[in-house]
Amino acid sequence: MTGLGPVAWPPAPIRTERLLLRESKARDRVAFIELFASPEVHTYLGGPRPRDELERAVPEVPGRRPGVFVIDLDGAMIGTVSLDRRDAERPGHVRPEAGEPELGYMFLPEAWGCGYAAEACAAALDWCAGALPSEPVVLCTQTANDRSMRLAAKLGFTEVERFEEYGAEQWFGVRSSATPPG
Repeated sequence: MTGLGPVAWPPAPIRTERLLLRESKARDRVAFIELFASPEVHTYLGGPRPRDELERAVPEVPGRRPGVFVIDLDGAMIGTVSLDRRDAERPGHVRPEAGEPELGYMFLPEAWGCGYAAEACAAALDWCAGALPSEPVVLCTQTANDRSMRLAAKLGFTEVERFEEYGAEQWFGVRSSATPPG
């Protein structure tokens, strides 16, 4: 399930101390391919996709859809943050009707360890709290992904449940719009 329903898209670019969250542009195509082809990025995301397949499949302007922010550092894409509706068919929900906004993110390995994920995700969550004030945001990550587990805690997500999906234990958490980042 994609998109965020009644939210106008794209929003104005969001500036943080070091980053710009913006809509995708054609110049981001190479970085998108790198993200999806990277074995490091996809360690906990089902493995990388073949680069030749991506060269054929990735559109001229990739990631241009509601809910996807490109993370820009000094004019170059270093990752993405997305807010998509969680598919009702998947495990992990906090509302009976499901479809909660779900935070997702991917960063190029050279951007890891600099605090960019926390900065970009916090900005996206702030935007979401303003755009969808009554909606809880959910996050799901493999329990083996220590970095993602630490980021979830830092962003104020609290554990709801754990379950098996994609052959691995998953951690599922929620952050209400009233939850301040830790």
